[in-house]
Amino acid sequence: MDGRDLVRSVRAMGTVRGLRAARSAWRQRRTDAEGLPARGPERARVPGAVQGAEPLPGGGVIRFARSELRIQVAEGGMVFWGWDGAAPEPSYALDGVPPAPDPRVELEPDTDDGWRLVSERFTVRVFRHGAVEVLTPGGIVLRRDLPPRWWEPVRGGPARWLQRSETPADARFFGLGGRASGPRLRDGVYRLWNTDPKKAFRPADDPLYLTMPVQFTVADAGTHLAFHDNSWEGRVTLREGEEGAGSGHDRPGSAEVRMDGGPLRCWVIVGTPARVLAGWTQLTGRPAVPPSWALGPQHARWGFGSEREVRRIVAGYRERGLPLSAVHLDIDHYDGHRVFTVDRERFPDLPGLAKELGEAGVKLVSIVDPAVKAEPGNAVYDSGVAEDAFVRDGRGREVRGVVWPGDCVYPDFTDPGARRWWGGLYEERLAQGFSGVWHDMNEPVSFTPFGDMTLPRSARHVLEGRGGDHREAHNVYALAMARAGYEALRRLRPNERPFLFSRSGWAGLQRYGGTWSGDVATGWPGLRASLSLALGLGLCGVPYSGPDVGGFDGRPSPELYLRWFQLGAYLPLFRTHAAIDAGRREPWEFGDEVLEHARAALAERERLRPYFVTLAHLARMTGAPYARPVWWDSPEDRVLRDCEDAFLLGEALLVAPVLEPGADRRAVRLPRGRWYDTATGRAYEGPGQVLVPAPLSRIPVLARAGAVIPVYGVGDGGEERLELEVWAPAAGRTGGGVVVPDTGDGWVRAVAERYATRRVDGRVVVDRVTSGGRTEPRRPVRVRGLDEPGAGGAADG
Repeated sequence: MDGRDLVRSVRAMGTVRGLRAARSAWRQRRTDAEGLPARGPERARVPGAVQGAEPLPGGGVIRFARSELRIQVAEGGMVFWGWDGAAPEPSYALDGVPPAPDPRVELEPDTDDGWRLVSERFTVRVFRHGAVEVLTPGGIVLRRDLPPRWWEPVRGGPARWLQRSETPADARFFGLGGRASGPRLRDGVYRLWNTDPKKAFRPADDPLYLTMPVQFTVADAGTHLAFHDNSWEGRVTLREGEEGAGSGHDRPGSAEVRMDGGPLRCWVIVGTPARVLAGWTQLTGRPAVPPSWALGPQHARWGFGSEREVRRIVAGYRERGLPLSAVHLDIDHYDGHRVFTVDRERFPDLPGLAKELGEAGVKLVSIVDPAVKAEPGNAVYDSGVAEDAFVRDGRGREVRGVVWPGDCVYPDFTDPGARRWWGGLYEERLAQGFSGVWHDMNEPVSFTPFGDMTLPRSARHVLEGRGGDHREAHNVYALAMARAGYEALRRLRPNERPFLFSRSGWAGLQRYGGTWSGDVATGWPGLRASLSLALGLGLCGVPYSGPDVGGFDGRPSPELYLRWFQLGAYLPLFRTHAAIDAGRREPWEFGDEVLEHARAALAERERLRPYFVTLAHLARMTGAPYARPVWWDSPEDRVLRDCEDAFLLGEALLVAPVLEPGADRRAVRLPRGRWYDTATGRAYEGPGQVLVPAPLSRIPVLARAGAVIPVYGVGDGGEERLELEVWAPAAGRTGGGVVVPDTGDGWVRAVAERYATRRVDGRVVVDRVTSGGRTEPRRPVRVRGLDEPGAGGAADG
C-alpha cells in the first residue's frame, strides 16, 4: 500500500473510516506474511499410465502411476469422481450423507486398458492416462475431462490443480453462481471468490457476491451439470466451440477449472434440465419454501431513519390502495451500526411498530451483518469473546477488520459452537417484532483501500473440527452463516417457516433461503443484469431471488423505474431498495402515470400470488426454479438457447420484460405451441419470433395454451377466493397444470392438485386428475382464449 492508496481510501470512506481501513489493510498484509509462507518451487504432476483397478459398489478405484481415481455412479443418476483419495465428504454443499452407490453398476474393463461404467442414463469411460468421458446411452460424448495436472510445493503445502474439459461444439454454458453478464456465459475467465465489488456493479463486473463452481451445459446431445466440490479460490475459463459447417472439423467447447488448493472432486448429473435440477437439489438440498407473505411486494430503503418515516411509507401504500407485504430495515435502525441493537431515539418502540404494521398485514424484516463491533461493553462482542466464537489468526489473536461500526471481529460460522451462539442472538430480533432477516456484507467484507475487501487468507477457521484457513473458508462463510440463522429461526419459532435471504453464499444455499442481486447499478444495463442473475442462480439451484428494483446507487428515470418494477413483479423476490443517497423508490415518487402502471403490476402480482405459492412448493418438491430460461422444455432448440431477454415463469407463463428505453413493442422468441397474450387475448403460434405490443402500461406476458393457473378471484359475495384460470388448448391438443394450495406459513404438508384440459366440440373441459381417475374440479374455473382475436403465426427472424 502506498500514499495514493491511503488518499483514495480517505476520500472514499471519510477520514476516520478511511484511516481505519488503511490500518486494517496493513494489518491484513502483515498477518498473511506471518501465516502463509511463500510457496517456493513447485513440482508438476499428472496421473501417469493406468496400473490397475479395484471394483467397489457402483464403481471402483482406478490406480495410475502417480495418482488414483475413485469413481462411482450414485442412485438418482449422477456420477462422482475424486482424485488422490478425495471422497464426497466432508462437504459444505451436500445435504446430509451422499447418495448411495447404484448397485446395478459395475466397473468393467474397456478398450485400450481403460475402464467403463454403464448406467441407465449415461456411460462413463476412464482412459488409460486419466481422461474421463461422460456419454449418452447412445454413445454421444457430453463432456470429456482431460487428465488433470497438479503443482505441489516442494517444501509442502496445498497443491494447485488444473482440470480441462471438452464439450460438444454447439454447447452453451450457464451457471457459476450469480453472474451479471449471463445467463449464457460467453468466452472469458470467471473468478470463484465471493466478492463485494466495492461499487454498484454492471454486467461486465466479475466476480460478485455469490460464486459457485457449478457449470450447467446445454447441447444438442443433452444437458448436464458439473460441480467441482471445492471452496478454494479458483478460476473457470470458458470457450464456446465452433462447428465446421458440414466439414466435420468441429472445434469443441472447453472449460478450464483452476483451483489454488483443496480436493479435486466432481459430480456430474445428466438428463433433461428438469431432471438435472431435481438431481442437483437432491444432492445439495431442496429449496426452502418462504412464508407466503414473502411472495408479495416488499419495500426497503437504506435510510428510513425513524419509525415516523416507516409509518409514512406504509401509510402511503395504504392510502393509494397499493399492496405491501413487508418493510425491510437497513443498518440505519441500529444503534451505532452495531448488529442486534436498536437506536432508541429514532425507533423508541420497535415491537409496537411491528405489531401495528402486522395488524395492517405488513411484516418487518431486519438486516443482519456478521461483523461485530470490537468494543468491550458491547454485549454481542463480550458474549462472543466468552464463547471463543471469533475468527483468529495463526498466533491466536482476533482477526479484525473495518465495517460500518468501525473496528470489528467476525464470528467463525464454520464452528458449530459459534453457530449455536450466533443463532441464539436472533431471539433479540424476534423480540423486536421482526418476521425475517436478510444477511448482508457476509462475503465477508472488511473495508480496504485496495484488493479484495475480505479477511486475511491466513485467518484460521474451525471448519467443523478439521481446521484450516480462510482460503478454504471464505466461499462457504455466508453459507454457514445462513445455516446458523435458519436453524435458529426454526428453533425459536418452530411453528413458522423461516424467512431468510443472503447476499452471499455457496452451493446448497437454497436449503436455508434465497438471495438478491446486491448493489446493482442504476441504469438499463443494470436492469438487464437483474434478469441474468435471477436466471443463472436458478440453474444453480437457488430459485428464490430478485433485484433491487430501480437499481441501488442512482436515480432512475420514471421509465427505467417502471420497467424495472414490471420485471420485478414477475420474479420470486419482489423488492424495491436503494442506497441512502439514491433517492426514493416508492411508486408515487415518479409521477401519476408511473403510479397507475405500477399499481397494475402490483395488482397482477397479487392476483398471481397462488401461482407463486405453487411454484415455491414445486421448487421444494422438484428443484425446478420459478424463473426458467425459455429453452427449459426445449433445450435442443438452438435459437432458444441463445435467448436471454425473456423467461418462463413456471410452466404456464412466458415473461418478456422491456430492457431498452423508448420501446412500445418488442420481439419475443416463442417455444413451440400456442401462446396467448394475456393482455389482449391474441394467440401466437410457436416456435418462432413474434412482435408483441409493449406499451408503457405493461410488459408482454404470454400464457401457454392449455395451462391451468391458480389465481385470486372475487366470489359472488365480493370475497377473495382461489380460482383456476384456464387458457384454452389448441384444437386437437391437451394441456394441464399443477396447483399447490397455500397451507399457511407453518409446516403443514403441501399437497399438489393436478388438472388436465382438453377441447371438446368447441368448449374446454377441465378435469382434476387423481389416483382414482378424473373428477370435476371443486374450484371455480374461468376459461380464457376461446375467443382469441385470431391466431398470429410466428415469424422467424
